[in-house]
Amino acid sequence: MVNVGVLGATGMVGQRFIQLLDKHPDFEITALAASSRSAGKKYEDATTWYLDDAMSDSVKDIIVSETEPSSVGNDVEILFSALPNGHAAIVEPKFAEKFVVASNASVMRIEKDVPLVVPEVNPEFLDIIDVQQKNRGWDGFIVTNPNCCAIPLSLTLKPIYDNYDINRVYVSTMQAVSGAGYNGVPSMAIVDNLVPYIAEEEEKLEEETLHLLGNLNDLGVTPAKFGLTTSCHRVAVIDGHTEAVFVELDQDIDIDDIKKNIANFKSVPQELDLYSAPKNPVIVREEDNRPQPRMDRNADGGMAVTVGRIRKDSAFDNSFKYVLMGHNTVRGAAGTSILNAELINKTIL
Repeated sequence: MVNVGVLGATGMVGQRFIQLLDKHPDFEITALAASSRSAGKKYEDATTWYLDDAMSDSVKDIIVSETEPSSVGNDVEILFSALPNGHAAIVEPKFAEKFVVASNASVMRIEKDVPLVVPEVNPEFLDIIDVQQKNRGWDGFIVTNPNCCAIPLSLTLKPIYDNYDINRVYVSTMQAVSGAGYNGVPSMAIVDNLVPYIAEEEEKLEEETLHLLGNLNDLGVTPAKFGLTTSCHRVAVIDGHTEAVFVELDQDIDIDDIKKNIANFKSVPQELDLYSAPKNPVIVREEDNRPQPRMDRNADGGMAVTVGRIRKDSAFDNSFKYVLMGHNTVRGAAGTSILNAELINKTIL
């Protein structure tokens, strides 16, 4: 059993880490860290619990520590970070001197010596860890998971990218309010409304998706070369990001082959039978009205992405389109970070 901790444990993503780690066969939570106003309190007293599932009894009496390496026990091996960017930029490198840090923060995602990983898409990027430790002189290291929309998008594009030549991809997102945190979007701004702008989201989605599908070489990562443009929108859904995706290929397509490649896609986590790995990373639905967040966000514990309405696009040659839906705080955040840690535990530690 590997002892683990959560940084930023009282926030929504921190709570999702705790929920997903409860009863994990390989990981046991022994440390929880948060801001100074929470430090020194029992976790149940320091936290306003936001999730539907009740807080696990196993964490209620853990005393919350300061977010400093000296405050975390020496028996901890892996720390899951749900810290906000500004704090993460300062604190995570300090922890990485000693610990493995699986980070959900975006601040270090495109650093040349920090692997940005979705285990089914680019597990080989974990090789960057050796470079990071040599460059920085750390005994530990940082591994990051991508943007909450880039994760499901890359999972659906990977089997296409591996089998076809992609020219362009156009994406329009409909993103749940939980992606902004519990206090992120005021109710008067989102009820009976749609917000057609999320700060820096389009830039992250475009850069990180091309990075994930790129090639690892001696000089670092060469991003994928196809054109990718996005438009991101906040909608009145609690959990579950939906994306409308349009793909133009460089060759004739058979829509049934496209569906088979997506539906049959499996990768290293499935081969290794990792605990959090969904049986099928992408589930293809044939109904005209699927996927829908309320019906599909919890597929395979929230770790599977659901795709529907795969059909040819008659407006452009060699083009097709589809709709995807993924749970943004499970697969799009804490779940992928935990899956990264499971892969690291299986292959590196």
